[in-house]
Amino acid sequence: MLIYIVEDDNNIQEIEEYALKSSGFEVKCFDKAISFQKEIKNELPDLILLDIMLPGEDGLSVLGKLRSNSRTKHLPVIMVTAKVSEIDTVKGLDLGADDYITKPFGVMELISRVKALLRRIRSDEESVLSYKNLEIDVVRHVCLVNGVQIELTYKEYELLKLFMSNIGIVMSRDSIMNSVWGFDYVGESRTIDMHIKTLRKKLGDAGVYIITVRNVGYKLE
Repeated sequence: MLIYIVEDDNNIQEIEEYALKSSGFEVKCFDKAISFQKEIKNELPDLILLDIMLPGEDGLSVLGKLRSNSRTKHLPVIMVTAKVSEIDTVKGLDLGADDYITKPFGVMELISRVKALLRRIRSDEESVLSYKNLEIDVVRHVCLVNGVQIELTYKEYELLKLFMSNIGIVMSRDSIMNSVWGFDYVGESRTIDMHIKTLRKKLGDAGVYIITVRNVGYKLE
C-alpha cells in the first residue's frame, strides 16, 4: 500500500519513511504542500501522513482542499504536528482528519495508528457488497435490488452474501453447505436447490445472475 508523507522536518520524515518501509509500505515523501499537490494529481495514495506546520501552505489548508475535492475527499489522513494545543486537534478533526498524532511519537505508535486506520477503512469498504443492480449492506443485513429492499430469509441472505463475496467463482454444493449451513447431511443437494430457487424468485430480474453450473454447483455472474 502506498503512503504519502508530507513533512518538512528531514529527521522526522526519515524516521517515518524508514518505519513505514520496514513495515512493508511503499512511501513517497514531500517537504512542502505544492510538491505533494502536484503528485496527488498523478497518483492517489492509500493513506496520507500530513504535518500541520509546513512552509508556505499549512497542513490544515491542505486537508481542507483534500476534503473539498470529490477525487480525494475519502482519502485516509493522519495529521502529524508538534503542537499540543486542543484547538489544533479540534481544527484538524473538524476538517475531516481521520486520526491525529503529536510529536514526539514512538515508531511503534505510528505504525499501529497507520495499520489501525487502514483496517478500519477496509472494514467500512467491505460493509457493502454490490454487483450491477444488486447490493447487500452487511452491517444492516439488508438486500437491495434497483435500490428497493428485498425481504430474504436468513439462509437466503447468507447464500446471496456468499455468492457476492465470490463473484465469478463456482461454488460447489459441498462448499455452499459448509459455508451457509455449517455441516453436511443427506439430501443437501435438494435443500440448496430449493433455497436457490426461492432466492432467484425474490431477486426478480437480478435472479438471472445466479448461474447453475451442471454437476458442480452455482456462481454469481
